[in-house]
Amino acid sequence: MRFLRRSDESPATSVDTDDAEGTQEKKPLDPRWTQGKGRPTPKRRDAETKRRGPAPPPPRTQREAARLAKANRPSKDERRAQAAERRARMDAGDDRVLLPRDRGPVKAYIRDVVDSRPHLMGLFMPLAVLVLISVLLPIPSVQQYLSLFSLVVLVVMVAEGVLLGMRVTKQARAKFPNEQISGLGTGWYAFTRASQIRKLRVPKPRVQRGAQV
Repeated sequence: MRFLRRSDESPATSVDTDDAEGTQEKKPLDPRWTQGKGRPTPKRRDAETKRRGPAPPPPRTQREAARLAKANRPSKDERRAQAAERRARMDAGDDRVLLPRDRGPVKAYIRDVVDSRPHLMGLFMPLAVLVLISVLLPIPSVQQYLSLFSLVVLVVMVAEGVLLGMRVTKQARAKFPNEQISGLGTGWYAFTRASQIRKLRVPKPRVQRGAQV
């Protein structure tokens, strides 16, 4: 009986030994080997989205949209600082913030030509005030003289503007022969620039009066 019992137990022992040896053979010999995670590595965008949390829902009503826009709006001091910085860059002639009508080297040259000498057209705004005063005065004789004087000065200003436009257009075409320069547009731009008071011009004048341009 003992012989039979030993014979019955021996195969199981041999099977267990074989399984253990097979398991040992399956183990890797490289100590740097590590078991895989069993799942794909998440993308950076998905990881950042998960870390920041879900996006807030869009506003459902106009009132919520207005409240959200007000919350994201910069403060009054920030808006004032941004406006001051933009104004300073416009005064300096930065093309990135200038209006489309003032951009480009041709327009900068026209401004320099206009700013290099005084013009009677610079008195256009004071003349408009004078005309307003002549209308409000109850003295007919004063109104008559002021109206006549204003008319004469206005005619002189128009003539000066036409001559200035022709001269500036000629100089600009000689300075930039490869540019398409319109006579009417250049003349009107020079006229509007010269009709403004020098201190109020934007961009600010870069040249002094009497400079050779």
